[in-house]
Amino acid sequence: MRKISLGPRQEDLLIAAAGLLGGLVLAAFGAYDRTRVPAGVSLLPLVAMAGLELLRRTRPWWTVGVGGALFVANLFAGSNLATVIMYTDLLYAATLYGSRRMATVLHLTGGATTMVLSTLVLMYGTVADALLTACFAGLVLIAPVWTADILREHRERADTERLRAEQTALLAELDRREAVVGERARMARELHDVVANHLSAIAIHATGAQSLARRQERSPEDPLLVAMAVIRENSVQGLAEMRRMIGLLREKDEGSYEAPKLEALDTLLTRARAAGRDGGLSFELTEDGERGELPAPVELAAYRIVQESVTNALKHAAPGTVRLGLTYRPERLEIVTDSPYRDGETPAAPGARAGLVGMGERAGLLGGSLEAGPDGERWRVRAVLPREPRGEEES
Repeated sequence: MRKISLGPRQEDLLIAAAGLLGGLVLAAFGAYDRTRVPAGVSLLPLVAMAGLELLRRTRPWWTVGVGGALFVANLFAGSNLATVIMYTDLLYAATLYGSRRMATVLHLTGGATTMVLSTLVLMYGTVADALLTACFAGLVLIAPVWTADILREHRERADTERLRAEQTALLAELDRREAVVGERARMARELHDVVANHLSAIAIHATGAQSLARRQERSPEDPLLVAMAVIRENSVQGLAEMRRMIGLLREKDEGSYEAPKLEALDTLLTRARAAGRDGGLSFELTEDGERGELPAPVELAAYRIVQESVTNALKHAAPGTVRLGLTYRPERLEIVTDSPYRDGETPAAPGARAGLVGMGERAGLLGGSLEAGPDGERWRVRAVLPREPRGEEES
């Protein structure tokens, strides 16, 4: 069973639609306080709160502020439960996607508001009313903030552990390379000090034997001279080959990994065009802006994301044109791969395939983002990488 993948915008739209539809259903059946204002007026906070859900990730300060005013208006305009639930989601999203300062402010204001409301009700009402007010305010103002803060802490801890694992793997790879270089140096010394010296001695003695034979005026056809010539020639050739081998072993960069660069995209797409020709696929590359100097981690991540996107297109795309676009901004690099959508064989959701997960992790470790999913009749992968990698901090 295939899992449906939704991007952040699609999720926000779905939450807004579900909240609006739920509120309309409640209003249609009269499940709200109808004694205060006309029915039409009670729907205004509901519609406005649903609109704020579309901005829950990008404008947390604004949505929480306006949403608070709408929440109060809702209490006086019929108290639709869907409006209250959507406001709690705005608080949750602001804590999860906003800054640390935002989370702290919401904790303080939620606790203070709960205490003030319950105290006022206690002063002018009963203890039972004060307790109910404290419970209701806590569920609305404190619980979603507390829950999002816990989830954010777990995510940050997971990101830290993943980064630590990456660093450990990198250190292990550096240790392995250092051990290989050391072993090659030891082999070079052994070959030079033992084998090469022996071959050099053989060549020298063969040359001396030839000189002695010539002083004795032996015939060039003498079997001894012929044998000495063969021995000297082979020893000299073996010594030359041995010296070349020692030179290779002593080259520290020999066999070392060279990270691919974006200049190699033409070669990558040439291979992709050859591989996709039989399946009716073609590839186009466009670049906008000045590439400039990119840090090595950013350039490597960009190349790998393009490589994985092209590979996925070769595996899953329908016949047509795969468009690859790179946009160079002063502070970021945007990569968009747009391929024909194959109905019934959509790529798996992020988390179900290692390729998409790997691309997302590469972007996330640099402080960037990645979105992948269907866009009409096309499959779209969009990655945003900052020019200065900073790791995942505050969203």
